[in-house]
Amino acid sequence: MIDLQEYWTPAQAEFDAFADVSGDDNAIHVDPVFCASTAFGRTVSHGMLIYSKLWGMLKRHDEDLAQVSQSLMFPNPAFAGEELSLRIAQEAPGRVKMLVTRVSDGAECLVGEAEITC
Repeated sequence: MIDLQEYWTPAQAEFDAFADVSGDDNAIHVDPVFCASTAFGRTVSHGMLIYSKLWGMLKRHDEDLAQVSQSLMFPNPAFAGEELSLRIAQEAPGRVKMLVTRVSDGAECLVGEAEITC
């Protein structure tokens, strides 16, 4: 049975590195000056960077796991410097639920599930 929880405070350097690797250098992720003038007021994490952290948790739990499919929603932004709670719980054999929330206010930043195999 999988039941994992970690805490992570993303840093702007991680947003920048993910932008370099992924090619997604949208200003909302990498330009604090631009973001200061937006409704967010600061840079926002790439959704797939957050998912990458979750996938890393699963692989540390069992390195033989493989992903079959995923379904993800990003209802609220995750910001650099703001602590997140990352939670993965097995829903059924081969299926996990994932939830990432901002610790400060409980806002859901990622809600999803994945089908996995060994």
